Amino acid sequence: MTTHIPAIEEFQMTRIDRTGIAGRPALRGAFTALVTPFTADGVLDEPALRQLVRWQVLAGIDGLVPCGTTGEAPTLSAAERERVIALTVETVGERPSRSRVTIVAGTGTNHTATTIGATRRAAELGADAALVVTPYYNRPDQRMLETHFRAVADEGDLPIVVYNVPSRTGANVEADTFLRLAEHPRVIGVKEASGNLEQIARICRERPRDVAVLAGDDAWTLPILAMGGDGVVSVASNEIPGEMVSLCAAARAGDWDAARRQHERWLPLFLANFRGGPNPVPAKAALALMGLLDSDAVRLPLLPLDAGPRAALAGLLRELGLVEGGGGRMATATVTAPTGAAATGTAPTGGARTAIRSGRVTTARGGVA
Repeated sequence: MTTHIPAIEEFQMTRIDRTGIAGRPALRGAFTALVTPFTADGVLDEPALRQLVRWQVLAGIDGLVPCGTTGEAPTLSAAERERVIALTVETVGERPSRSRVTIVAGTGTNHTATTIGATRRAAELGADAALVVTPYYNRPDQRMLETHFRAVADEGDLPIVVYNVPSRTGANVEADTFLRLAEHPRVIGVKEASGNLEQIARICRERPRDVAVLAGDDAWTLPILAMGGDGVVSVASNEIPGEMVSLCAAARAGDWDAARRQHERWLPLFLANFRGGPNPVPAKAALALMGLLDSDAVRLPLLPLDAGPRAALAGLLRELGLVEGGGGRMATATVTAPTGAAATGTAPTGGARTAIRSGRVTTARGGVA
């Protein structure tokens, strides 16, 4: 089948009516950019992925993003990407909280037809929306970018979140371009990782109110929320899901002192997740040190964290109360799946961590998931 990719002129003839549009999930709060667990020999670790997803749901996370940059999507085969999305959907669906956990599957590539196909497949697997990265390497201009994203929105069968990360792709989705895209009924948000404050401020001010602006960098969460943004696609919420939810919730409630306290407390972790190696190398090392992963294996061309940065990371995790003072693994608890089958998981202890006890979690907001 040949995919029709319309010329940009076709989109400029009429203004799209946004009223009465179904299937537009509201994107608010903390969305975890899930790591993809591998065994020590590099095989997709399905039990570990299920356990991570269960823990995220129990911790009260607002949404999950499988197969993004943090999930090492470029090194996954098409079949593995589909399996990761399917496992995430299935595991989230185990609990009644499924209705409040949005799944935004990474489907973007640098080939429009391939991206459309991957987005359609994510829809079939049960994802709520797709995260579509700016095409990389071929470096399209603004006219080409707009045509690409409109084609995916038109033909991909899912609402899309535009992922703007020029440092990785070599192309920036400028504010004017995104604001035109935001009029499309299936463009529901942008993950903004450009680091361009003026650009992000314009988008926050001028986008339609039902189009979300999500920080693409944990350290930018508080500033973007302060400009009227809606949340974050977070690396740190792999490690501290409840705390990232709490930061976003405090900002939405207008409690800026509480939001700032959370930001200041966890800023060292936000920065450490990008020291000693590219994402997700430090984050996987942290999860292994915390006992949330058995292995911090990554796929080539990435390599695990070196000994020096690993020691520094371990020291920081101890300071933050994320690992035991003696440097040991976190305590282990039993998380019971609704099917009645018990799965052995890891329960963080100490500090502001979320505690898992007998299948129940007290979240950072004080509720019980």
